[in-house]
Amino acid sequence: MSFIDALLLGLVEGITEFLPVSSTGHLILARSLLGLEGEAVDRMLIVIQGAAILAICWEYRHRLTATVRQIGSSAEARRFTLNMFVAFLPLAVLGLLLEKSIERVLFSPIPVSIALVVGGALILWAERRTHRESIPSVDELRVPDAVKLGFFQALALVPGTSRSAATILGGLLIGMSRRAATEFSFFLAIPTLIAATLYKLWEAREALTIDELGVLAVSSVAAFASALVTVRLFVRFVSGHTFTGFAWYRIVFGIAILLSWATGLVRW
Repeated sequence: MSFIDALLLGLVEGITEFLPVSSTGHLILARSLLGLEGEAVDRMLIVIQGAAILAICWEYRHRLTATVRQIGSSAEARRFTLNMFVAFLPLAVLGLLLEKSIERVLFSPIPVSIALVVGGALILWAERRTHRESIPSVDELRVPDAVKLGFFQALALVPGTSRSAATILGGLLIGMSRRAATEFSFFLAIPTLIAATLYKLWEAREALTIDELGVLAVSSVAAFASALVTVRLFVRFVSGHTFTGFAWYRIVFGIAILLSWATGLVRW
């Protein structure tokens, strides 16, 4: 992998990780187009998610540090922490059980494109429902609702589904405001992606080379910077817009991939 390849993959990760369009799906497609294969590439696609999540930690550093400081004295801080924990568990447990099977069967462009289309259709359906907003902020989320969101996030084990899309969609269905659902998906990404990154690095601790670390560094910096910009713009956007545009993007993009495969235009 060249440094240009690493830079491109980092930008794709950072821009798509927190949008409801599936970063994993886009990375799989980008890898296929760039002709990148092998375990080192697979590791990279997971590890750079950890770099992207650092953008969330930086953007919400005041909220996160306040939660840590107040966890012994504030019921709100304890509830927030508990919500993160119970929402994280379903994906963690199912991921450990199903990771190898999913990577073997679904980590390819065609399943990803199908998931993009299906996910887009579900977002359109959710947006056309009457949205009764009963949870205007993350602080008002109850533990049972956090459990539900955890199982929605677990749907993202299917590449192309999108972790953020699944969590946001679940948030809308249980009555969260668009901003609250979006911010909860950001916070929930912290334990989810950090755990996935550390797990993958531990698995590869003996296989990592100096050359690979250099490429990872380039890609990680690109992922962090692009994610930070994307998160700031996305929060402003959702305050006054629906997710319909992202739904149509997923559908059009997914169909274009399927058509290019069916016609032989691109050898996915």
